[in-house]
Amino acid sequence: MLIARNFAAPDSPATDILALDYEARLKSRQHLLLQSNEEFGYNLPPGTCLQDGDKLLAEEGGIRRVVAIVAKAEDLVQVRVGDALHFARAAYHLGNRHVKVEIGRDGQGLFLCLQPDHVLEEMLQRLGCRLTRVKAPFQPESGAYSGHGHNHGHAHGADTHAHETSEQRIHTFR
Repeated sequence: MLIARNFAAPDSPATDILALDYEARLKSRQHLLLQSNEEFGYNLPPGTCLQDGDKLLAEEGGIRRVVAIVAKAEDLVQVRVGDALHFARAAYHLGNRHVKVEIGRDGQGLFLCLQPDHVLEEMLQRLGCRLTRVKAPFQPESGAYSGHGHNHGHAHGADTHAHETSEQRIHTFR
């Protein structure tokens, strides 16, 4: 089984794909099956959080593989509000509880996404938010002090979020 211990350069062509939900992307080491059904493992520094578009490099016995990480769609709650004040209030209350939250924008305006939690959903409804169940990749901000949304130490070049468009994501926060 190939084991990745490093990140590949962002422009490296991928030889396989590893689709992971958010909780799995938080693990710094594990053994899994690639999209090709080949066994694959990675062992990265503790605290590493894999992001959609990251690439892992596995080299062993002359074999070199680049595995692209894809954020798997999962059940989420999308939160929308009527105006900026309500949006700020909802974001404040979620942030005050240290809830992992993604902020995005689409054709309907701004939204928050979070993992389902009936207590938080009731609180948000009391704040006047409209909630919708969606299935989408979850990519919350890793935190203001951990460096532009990534917890690992490889360089991404000038645009660290080249795989995201400005229409898809403004910022995310935890």
